[in-house]
Amino acid sequence: MSNPVEDVPIRDTMIRLGQLLKLAGLVEDGVEAADLIKNGLVKVNGEIEDRRGRQLHHGDTVTVNGQSVRVAGPGKR
Repeated sequence: MSNPVEDVPIRDTMIRLGQLLKLAGLVEDGVEAADLIKNGLVKVNGEIEDRRGRQLHHGDTVTVNGQSVRVAGPGKR
């Protein structure tokens, strides 16, 4: 059984992966985000992502340690 996906509202139409991880509370800081990404522990839309600066848009799903969050762009919650 999979965990529910939590929507994370953003103000703009785009957010970078490292920023989203912090905003969603999946990491404490940018260093932790970079370590998780570098070690292949972060998936975007089901695929391992190795770029901390990856641009995410409304509907993109990010998974770390079994927790998933979905980007909710402005006015799309």
